Amino acid sequence: MGTQLDSTSLQLPVQFPEAEDFLPLNGTDHVEFYVSNAKQAAHFYKTAFGFQDHAYAGLETGVKDRTSYVLKQGRIILIFTAPMKADSPINDHIVKHGDGVKNISIWVDDATKSWEITTGRGAESAFEPYTLEDEDGTVTLSGIKTYGDTVHVFVERHNYSGTFMPGYRPMKRPHQPEDVGLLYIDHMVGNVGWNEMNIWGDFYKNVMGFAQLVSFDDKDISTEYTALMSKVMTNGNGRIKYPINEPAAGRKKSQIEEYIDFYNGPGCQHIAVATHDIIQTVRTLRAQGVEFLEVPKSYYDDLLDRVGDIEEDIVPLRELGILVDRDDEGYLLQLFTRPLMDRPTLFFEIIQRKGAVSFGKGNFKALFEAIELEQSNRGTL
Repeated sequence: MGTQLDSTSLQLPVQFPEAEDFLPLNGTDHVEFYVSNAKQAAHFYKTAFGFQDHAYAGLETGVKDRTSYVLKQGRIILIFTAPMKADSPINDHIVKHGDGVKNISIWVDDATKSWEITTGRGAESAFEPYTLEDEDGTVTLSGIKTYGDTVHVFVERHNYSGTFMPGYRPMKRPHQPEDVGLLYIDHMVGNVGWNEMNIWGDFYKNVMGFAQLVSFDDKDISTEYTALMSKVMTNGNGRIKYPINEPAAGRKKSQIEEYIDFYNGPGCQHIAVATHDIIQTVRTLRAQGVEFLEVPKSYYDDLLDRVGDIEEDIVPLRELGILVDRDDEGYLLQLFTRPLMDRPTLFFEIIQRKGAVSFGKGNFKALFEAIELEQSNRGTL
């Protein structure tokens, strides 16, 4: 990221004027995971996903209660933070949830104003604004609570010229793998409990000025056994999109119920990361050990009849298991990893948009059947 995000690099031209954007929100700044072993987690995401060292905070930088490794690829910045002591809110979070996303941080012009406006509109404060400072300038942070134990952190960094933020030092170890072509975070999905989707949809609308981009009910997202409902909320410039999922009644336990059972509450279900060449990205990720959901090969038998002409050769799509869907604006290609934790909770989505602004509605049935097969193998369906 350097010192500040380049708004032109996000390549998301679609605007949503119905969103108020009164803060405003410029884009995703970073995502922080709480994990039991930050060094090992960072090594995994470097080796498997092609992220590279960016910054570090820990005992060597004067931080006594935690260790944080900051990784970067394209415009994506991930922080992996582990507690140094058992008596720690970070450790409490890990005991309850396992490794997972704690802070979804948003780049803003004014973190103090963002906190004042959102708490004034009903958000519960996670922490009041404060400023970090070093020889490279200042960064101001504030936070509000959202679903479960997840926090939105507002990050104001226009007065900072350092690597990441005060308290961190630049880091680049000898092992720096090649990136795999990941560019930016396309969207992040939150799983919430029964009858909570509308509550959190209203939160993003009324507290943060988002608009509803699309919604799906249990008729759209269902199989013979399970179902869920979802609303996709977006800010005005389209760079921040948060689908919110809740369970729906079905014959067996849905993926949302399984997630909530193992995560012990609502949380971030998956992070969708964009690429300009999904075939090459997925091929590299598979070679580096990333495991993906497997869809039936029959999915490809009538693919072109369903989605129309596409630029890609269907052979590598079939070989790699990449899904395709079309909307009125174009088409997209997508693929989902298996859960990245021991608990069946967080996973990644790899997505390439060829004009489409939707979320792969035509792939829901095949995707959910693949997830149900995984659930059946785990004995949790």
